[in-house]
This record gives sequence, C-alpha cells and structure tokens, in this order.
Amino acid sequence: MTLGRRYGTETIKIRDIAIDSDLPEKFLELILLELKNARIVESVRGAKGGYRLRRAPAEIMLSEIIRLVDGPLAPFGDADQLRGLIVTDPDHRALYSVFLEVRDAAAKILESTSVADIVGSSSKSGKRPSAKKKAKKDPVLSIVHTGVKIK
Repeated sequence: MTLGRRYGTETIKIRDIAIDSDLPEKFLELILLELKNARIVESVRGAKGGYRLRRAPAEIMLSEIIRLVDGPLAPFGDADQLRGLIVTDPDHRALYSVFLEVRDAAAKILESTSVADIVGSSSKSGKRPSAKKKAKKDPVLSIVHTGVKIK
C-alpha cells in the first residue's frame, strides 16, 4: 500500500514501509523479494535507495500480487483442480461446484481491482465497479438438489 500511495516519488526504505504497514521488516523483505523477482517493484541501492513500483498502481491488479505471494486466489485450490474434482468426485460434486463459484467470484473482483483502486489513486480505467450493483437475474448458486426434504 505504501508503495502505491507514494508512487512517482523517491524510493522508500524498507524500514519506512514496515513502519507504515505495521509489518516486521524481515517478513516484508521476503514479500518485496518476491515482488522484485516478478518485476512489480524495483530496488535501488545506496543512501537514497529503497523500493518503488515499476509500473503505475493502476496497472497492477490485486490478483497478480495475491497469486504471487499466496498462490491460488481462494482457499479452495485453483480452478482447474476444482473442475477436476467436480468430474471425478460425484459424491461431493455440489460442494466443489460451490467452491468453484466462490473462487470465480473472488477472482473476478481481484482481477478487476488495481492497487490504485485501494490506495485512492485514480486508475487508468476509472473507478472500481461498485459492490452495490444490482445482482444479475441468474442465481449465484446454480446447484439443484433433488429429492431432499427439509423439515
């Protein structure tokens, strides 16, 4: 967040990022190394050294960062893995279908939200779509259970 808020200014020392983000420096070093290897941030050595974003905050999607740091976007595994389970595990097909829909919904939000959107900067594509938009007519869950009576 700190790098996004201060984009276009001087580099920011890891100590300052850690203080601003309330994160331990050692933990932050690991994250910044991953971001550097993925060419999202760059580091500058020397007395005026530190870190800065390589791209504008509007060009960096949250999905890119989360996949890099945490792996799949949802705690249920990746989409291909879930699709495979839907096919191969008929006893739990409905459950895996729900997990896939949750994963897809999370991915859609994270893939359309940039760092600029969350730090309050203006983004290239405009504002992030409002979460208050009216839901589509299609139900969120399209799973039909037959023969089940609820008392």
